[in-house]
Amino acid sequence: MGRPRAANILGGSADILRLASGGREVIVGDLERGERLMITTSLTGRLRNTMLRQSHGLLPLFEAVVNSIQSIDSTYDDMDQGRIEVHIIRHGQEAINMRVPGYTPREPITEFNVRDNGAGFHAENMKSFETLDSEYKLSLGGRGVGRLLWLKAFQQVEVTSLFTEDSQLRRRSFRFTASDGVVGLELEDVDHGEPSTEVRLVGYQKYYQQQSPKKGSTIARDLLEHCLWYFVREGGAPKIFVIDNDETFDLQQQFEDYMRDSSKREEVAVGAKKFDIIHLKLKAGAKSVPSLNWCAAHRVVIEENISGKIVGLHASLSDDGGEFTYAGYLTSDFLDEHVRPERTDFDLAETPQTRDESADVQEALVDEEPSRAEIRDAILHRVEEYLSDSLAVARERVREKVEAFVSHQAPRYRPVLRRIDERGLHLDPSVSEKELELELHRQFTDLEAEVLKEGQEVLEETALGHLGDDDLAEEYARRLGKYLAKVEDVKKSDLAAYVSRRKTILDLLAKVIQQNPDGKYCREDLIHNLIMPMGTTSEDDVHRVSNLWIIDERLTFHNYLASDKTLRSMPITGSKSTKEPDLLALQLCDTPVLIAEGNNSPWASLSIIEIKRPMRNDAGPGEQKDPIEQCLRYLKRVRAGDINTAQGRPIPHADKVPGFCYIIADLTPTLVDRCEMFRLIQTDDGMGYFGYHDKFNAYIEVVSFGRLLNVANQRNRAFFDAIGLPVV
Repeated sequence: MGRPRAANILGGSADILRLASGGREVIVGDLERGERLMITTSLTGRLRNTMLRQSHGLLPLFEAVVNSIQSIDSTYDDMDQGRIEVHIIRHGQEAINMRVPGYTPREPITEFNVRDNGAGFHAENMKSFETLDSEYKLSLGGRGVGRLLWLKAFQQVEVTSLFTEDSQLRRRSFRFTASDGVVGLELEDVDHGEPSTEVRLVGYQKYYQQQSPKKGSTIARDLLEHCLWYFVREGGAPKIFVIDNDETFDLQQQFEDYMRDSSKREEVAVGAKKFDIIHLKLKAGAKSVPSLNWCAAHRVVIEENISGKIVGLHASLSDDGGEFTYAGYLTSDFLDEHVRPERTDFDLAETPQTRDESADVQEALVDEEPSRAEIRDAILHRVEEYLSDSLAVARERVREKVEAFVSHQAPRYRPVLRRIDERGLHLDPSVSEKELELELHRQFTDLEAEVLKEGQEVLEETALGHLGDDDLAEEYARRLGKYLAKVEDVKKSDLAAYVSRRKTILDLLAKVIQQNPDGKYCREDLIHNLIMPMGTTSEDDVHRVSNLWIIDERLTFHNYLASDKTLRSMPITGSKSTKEPDLLALQLCDTPVLIAEGNNSPWASLSIIEIKRPMRNDAGPGEQKDPIEQCLRYLKRVRAGDINTAQGRPIPHADKVPGFCYIIADLTPTLVDRCEMFRLIQTDDGMGYFGYHDKFNAYIEVVSFGRLLNVANQRNRAFFDAIGLPVV
């Protein structure tokens, strides 16, 4: 393949390392003097070793814009004289231009055109461009690899530049490709025009295009964030516009919309290295999260989300000027020296090295390089000081929200809230109640694990038997006291959780018995499952979530319990009946199972519970319609056969086992009539009936849903009051 003419390319410059055709040869020497030394190289190899993550697909564009800013810097004293335009070219651009104004294009982006009125590609700039790892812009943080990133994301780059050299206006143009390097280079004198350069990044690779922003407004915002240092520096940035079809985005205007307050710069020492941190308060909504931007070569290399890394620092803060989002920009010669060639990360140790504490080593620490963690910790400490007043307000808002949530909805955390707060509760003031509950639960779980670990350590110290020493004994007593106090708080929390669960169940019951918007009431199975899941027994694991205490605390202490099971399926009875009581419980008294022969005193009892749909008004004579008779018939069928314990031991005198019948139903007219037929006595509150049926040896209680709820709340009120739960 032919090579471009060296004299026209270099304008007589000497001692260069040039990208030749195909990127396979390098020529060293002054070509005008005939010096030629061929060195084999490979542009494609360098590209293969140049990393560009898919998520950084706009970085080549940003590099082109930064090059334009630097070119303008070298040309004008007043940045207002500089102008940069970024044109977004999409697939089928001509068709797009025919659309109505205001249409937001979504067609794939095929190229970017970056135009500036800077110095242009004069001989020195061209020499630098052709030189791999050029040091021409080293003082500006350049590494000579930005153009390699162009070829990672684009098929080729086309450059056209007007510049003044030796009082003559000239035009230089060429193409830059991965396969051929710099090709098609032309240099000519022109009669008129102004210095300018257009860099066309052509053929946007689909791999990078897929994960890059599509909207012009988003690309403009990302470009502003990447180049924000130039806007906050003394002298500011040139005028920069992003043009997407008929939409134009002015970055200077966006910067003014972005900033809420002027920036503050301060120097931070980390070991022997110096860092500058620029604190910015951005208008709320400009950025979604607070960030620390690690910069090198006047570009953002890493944008780190620091939300939650300082207690109280989250999406937005507020001060006398209103709400804002924090952004910090970190710069340093040290970071410039350690940025990777692709400018996507830094070569830094993640954590401090293990250090010998000997005196001679301590003297050498001055020259040690700080780790990423050490730099971050030092900078975040300064950020916390800078935002101290706003953070205090945010922390107070979080504290008030947590206090209110714990007081009214999660009292189980009250006994350990102080300890959780000491561990650090990093929450956004806008956190939802669901997220707050999850965070408190996570913190409580960690606290339980911590208590378990401390308990093991205390036991181990006890086993060592070194407590004869007074100093050791005193320290042990202190640790033991601290441990026991923490255990007590955790146990209090467990009790609070149990009581809180009861309150939640009663609140749920209060809701389900209400009339629906359509005027109807819930089915009885919903209430049944709330008290105990249907189709289960005390032998099932699900039984552990039963809430029999709602009806009677004594029902919790049973030997056997069945919910909606046939009598013949129950191991405690020999009945062949297929009838299914809603709930049946066998309870044993405190008499030994192996009682003496001839002892006629009953030592067990049976409880039958029937639950009816709220406001059901169809009670009548007969077992099918009368819930009171229904319970008594169930009791008779059970007694007719042998009654055993759940463990298979026979219960003597089964016919004398007393029965307790509970009917949970609203006192509708038909049910009141059945209560009166059985000569039951109305309760003082008028919300229930009770009595004793001597023929069936059964105590009967008819409980309306209102009375069920009221009595359950009264029984538990002392517990609710103790942990601050309201009772309606």
